Amino acid sequence: MTDYLSRRRAPEWLTSFTIDGREVVGAGASLAVENPATEQTLQVLPTATADQVDQAVAAARRAFDDGRWSGLPGHERAKLMHAFADRIESLHDTLSAGVVCEVGSPVSLATTLHTQVAVQVLRAYADLAGRDRTEDLGTDDATLRSRSVVAYRPMGVVAVITAYNIPLLILARAMGAALAAGCTTVVLPSPKAPLTSLIMARAAAEAGLPDGVINIVVGEREAGERLGTHPEIDKVAFTGSLGVGRQIMAQAAPRLTRLSLELGGKSPSLLMPGYDAAETAYEIHARYLRNGGQGCAAPARVLVPREYYDEFAELSRAAYARLRTGDPWDPETVVGPMIGREHRDSVRATLDRAVAAGATVVAEGPEPETDRGWYMRATLVGGVDPASPIAQDEIFGPVGVLLPYDGVDDAVRLANGTAFGLSAHVYCRDTSDGVTLASRLQAGTVAVNGGGAFRPDAPFGGFKASGFGREYGEWGVREFLEVQHVQWPVGS
Repeated sequence: MTDYLSRRRAPEWLTSFTIDGREVVGAGASLAVENPATEQTLQVLPTATADQVDQAVAAARRAFDDGRWSGLPGHERAKLMHAFADRIESLHDTLSAGVVCEVGSPVSLATTLHTQVAVQVLRAYADLAGRDRTEDLGTDDATLRSRSVVAYRPMGVVAVITAYNIPLLILARAMGAALAAGCTTVVLPSPKAPLTSLIMARAAAEAGLPDGVINIVVGEREAGERLGTHPEIDKVAFTGSLGVGRQIMAQAAPRLTRLSLELGGKSPSLLMPGYDAAETAYEIHARYLRNGGQGCAAPARVLVPREYYDEFAELSRAAYARLRTGDPWDPETVVGPMIGREHRDSVRATLDRAVAAGATVVAEGPEPETDRGWYMRATLVGGVDPASPIAQDEIFGPVGVLLPYDGVDDAVRLANGTAFGLSAHVYCRDTSDGVTLASRLQAGTVAVNGGGAFRPDAPFGGFKASGFGREYGEWGVREFLEVQHVQWPVGS
């Protein structure tokens, strides 16, 4: 850990956002951004008015239409995007500290997933910006001899609306793909954690990206609705809850605005028959408890053979006892706070209702070593109906559900038995069995025996109510490209 982080210093927060390359102070209502670990106000931020949202969209439209970004050769966009990534990388300590402060994410994640991986994603997209995707279909000797090519054109102006839980990575993966495709952007970060995103927007200007290519405004529901219905927005890329995703779809319907939606999940960890979790129980549970349980792909439903249930429950109690909950600046902390009081109370209420309906507490983590902050004791419950709300709904908190199954077919039924399909984990003695089983799972990503290191060239996205569209790699860039067939006659 660097000296900067060990001193637990918050960054110097910005109170302005970026429109057309200029730093603008919001003229709307003030928004208080709190530290979820201390309950202290980090910054009071003036939000954007509807007119300022319109100004940001107009700036992005000009930057797209005049070709200052969409008309740049791909290798020039790649060069500028790498400069942007360089600048973000130079701000690693500042951004990591910012994430700890405004999200409450443990510093071990803030310095890796939130920041290092975000830079990795931007660099991968920068490399893809220079790719020529034109496909030559050759000549056709029908009635009129002709030649055809298929070209890929940037969609236009993209509204990028991000979630609070991993704000920098979510911003990098959506905005980076749009930039690589040649689109311009208007970013609306979550009002619960907008501060580090403002720093990233300033970094883009410092890296030399043309004015108007990245615009960022801060606001709440009204700003989102303005972007979602704006006639000059060609695509909305949204990460967040299922309920808000439905609202965005409804807003997009009249104009058929293009959409990418990443709407979360209720992902399973499936332990196949014969698998011994003695060495992996801690990691199985830590995967969904990190970041305060606030992860869209968190595998919080743990499926085990019925005959293994009691043994795994005992392993879980030992694992939970090791899961430190508390100060996110402590490198040993696994479970940090949730984003705010209202959300924390909602998660607690969901757990209380489940227990009142007959759920049993299988394992609990230590109590937080503090009386401040939006913390909740990590809890694993069992004895629940797989159709119950706690086993079906995305809770977004440090709560897991342990479900027994009878045979592999029953396990697959349970794994697929929710409205969501973002990811799944499979644990097995023979890796090939897990790879084979993946074809039966309705999940956009399947990790067998822990999977591997993060790959920015692999697609991420969900089946069913987890949304549509893919992020990362070539799949991510193509979400922001329109396909165009160009045909012309040729001599015989």
